[in-house]
Amino acid sequence: MTTKQRAFLKGLAMNIDPIYQIGKASITPEFTEGIKEALEARELIKVSVLKNCADDPKELANILSERTGSEIVQVIGKKIVLYKRSKKNPKIELK
Repeated sequence: MTTKQRAFLKGLAMNIDPIYQIGKASITPEFTEGIKEALEARELIKVSVLKNCADDPKELANILSERTGSEIVQVIGKKIVLYKRSKKNPKIELK
């Protein structure tokens, strides 16, 4: 992903709310499956890391990215933004 594409996705991500939250249970296989389904449906998602989660948001982003095959757009504070192009119904066109 180029810097221009990343900047474009960051701009889009500013207007979306987190649809998943990582709590003290951290990342479970069920959580990962939910993220995969959300990425297929939406392509760009935001995940919030709650205060009771002891793990580092950057590490969590790397784990999620690896397990879902997605790209990390950004990690700011306790918010993670992930992108994965939909196989069935691409919505976001990266230039």
